[in-house]
Amino acid sequence: MDGQLKRGLLDVCALAAIKSGESYGYQMIKDMKPYLEMSESTLYTILKRLEGAEMLTVRSAEHGGRLRKYYRITRKGLDRIEEFREDWSMILSIYRFITREEEAHE
Repeated sequence: MDGQLKRGLLDVCALAAIKSGESYGYQMIKDMKPYLEMSESTLYTILKRLEGAEMLTVRSAEHGGRLRKYYRITRKGLDRIEEFREDWSMILSIYRFITREEEAHE
């Protein structure tokens, strides 16, 4: 898969993981696990990028004697999810165009 496309998809996945409320990295990975595998290092790289793009905010709090980072989606992050949803119909149309010959031969 194209690296830029994959990056964009994973960014939206991370945003979707916190769409309904604040969460932390390990919980986000568990929430995504039924749908996709993502390593902690990949997730934290994505979260840092999304924070820089102001699509999420971060706060630290102590939990079990350790400092844990909690992530919350911003309006800009919610807008990005909505953009993705709008783009998805075009992506599906492109996919149907690309695979049309395979479907005709089946």
